[in-house]
Amino acid sequence: GDHTKISVNTRNVFIECTGTDITKAKIVLDIIVTMFSEYCEKPFSVEAAEVVYPNGKTHIYPELAYRKEKVKPELINKKIGISETPSSLAKLLTRMCLKSHVTGNGNNIEIEIPPTRADIIHACDIVEDAAIAYGYNNIQMTIPKTYTIANQLPLSKLTELLRLDLAAAGFTEALNFALCSQEDIADKLGVDISATKAVRIANPKTAEFQVARTTLLPGLLKTIAANRKMPLPLKLFEISDIVVKDPNTDVGARNYRHFCAVYYNKSPGFEIIHGLLDRVMQLLEVPPNEENGYTIKATEGSAFFPGRCAEIFAKGQSIGKLGVLHPDVITKFELTMPCSALEINIEPFV
Repeated sequence: GDHTKISVNTRNVFIECTGTDITKAKIVLDIIVTMFSEYCEKPFSVEAAEVVYPNGKTHIYPELAYRKEKVKPELINKKIGISETPSSLAKLLTRMCLKSHVTGNGNNIEIEIPPTRADIIHACDIVEDAAIAYGYNNIQMTIPKTYTIANQLPLSKLTELLRLDLAAAGFTEALNFALCSQEDIADKLGVDISATKAVRIANPKTAEFQVARTTLLPGLLKTIAANRKMPLPLKLFEISDIVVKDPNTDVGARNYRHFCAVYYNKSPGFEIIHGLLDRVMQLLEVPPNEENGYTIKATEGSAFFPGRCAEIFAKGQSIGKLGVLHPDVITKFELTMPCSALEINIEPFV
């Protein structure tokens, strides 16, 4: 209340800072204390306080720790693309509240980092400050010494071309979240979660975002469930990445570009989805034969109706499945009409 208000007559101010992260709390305390110290009777002087922790340990705050860093002038000049002398660079850094001077025959610049500059973590932060002081607009524009021509990734180019033709075939593109719930990719499709190789989020904020999707199908079915009032038939497709665990990669997971299409109507419309597969293969210039083309063979899938599922083979490997979805799957996604779906991996065709 009034007892703790600061007025023009206040002479002693006690600054206290509480936080869940000790490093951040120290930074906030240092910055607030240094700001107030400017207006002290003796400028830039503060009185420290001893903090006693519950475990009995004590510590004097604020720390107001200064530290010194050494950076080579050549590094600063090279990274920014200028050719300034070491003494000139030291002046630029001093202008940015980083007191600097040249040491050892001009080989190094020693920079004193005050407690107010908690943002200086690495040498690149010092280089950035030198560039700001020099002025980005004053840096001479030069043509890079390396000769490169930018190009679209072949997979992205194929994806874009397919999107256009699938839209021309009468299907509407959907764009769903890359994260979904465990239920969506496992229970609702009749698969055990351990068999999906799904990448889990360590601390999911909601039940809707627990794992990275391993198939595009649940996203499209949820989109249809949200648009049930729209006139039938609903014809949707999506070309996006799915994520699966892969111990052979440095990050432990791998992305695959999948294409998924769904047809939702009063009749299953398997022939429409099959026709769409034939159209996609025609666009990819893959003939319908076993030698160097694609074939479909009857198979069973937990998400598909028994006897209404086929596996697609191309380029000597299985690339996906198509078929009529199982009534249990349709019910779990809160749908009421039959539905046929197709999902393939398009990466082998790049």
